[in-house]
Amino acid sequence: MGKTILSFILAAGFLAQVPVAAAADDIAQFKRVAGTVFVERDGKRATAQAGERVQQSDVIVTGSDGAAGLTFADNSLLSVGPNSTLSLDRFEFNSTTHEGRFDSSLKKGTLAVVSGKIVKQTPGAMIVRTPSAILGARGTEFVVRAD
Repeated sequence: MGKTILSFILAAGFLAQVPVAAAADDIAQFKRVAGTVFVERDGKRATAQAGERVQQSDVIVTGSDGAAGLTFADNSLLSVGPNSTLSLDRFEFNSTTHEGRFDSSLKKGTLAVVSGKIVKQTPGAMIVRTPSAILGARGTEFVVRAD
């Protein structure tokens, strides 16, 4: 468990912090995809690819051999571990004021986060829900595990 969490934190740290600029619906981009990773959108499931854009309400699903690294429009970095299901519930970001809101739900698995401009501007504006807890991010780096 310790090595797995450390590898997610390191992976998040090595992801390029490139702003995501694309269509209005796009909130993030896959920077790294390894093994089995799917994106569920509008009831359809597709295999994720590095460089692919992610939208609000997408669900990221990883298999037992899967992991994914994402960079968000506010430069937040998320690393999703194996056997995980992460729902991107709400993402709002004003690139001028850096104000916004970032809500996600980790249904199962592991998630490592390096928060970006939203949390820097408004501590507590990032929330990760799990089946047993709600985490409000006020700092910059954390790891969440949901069984």
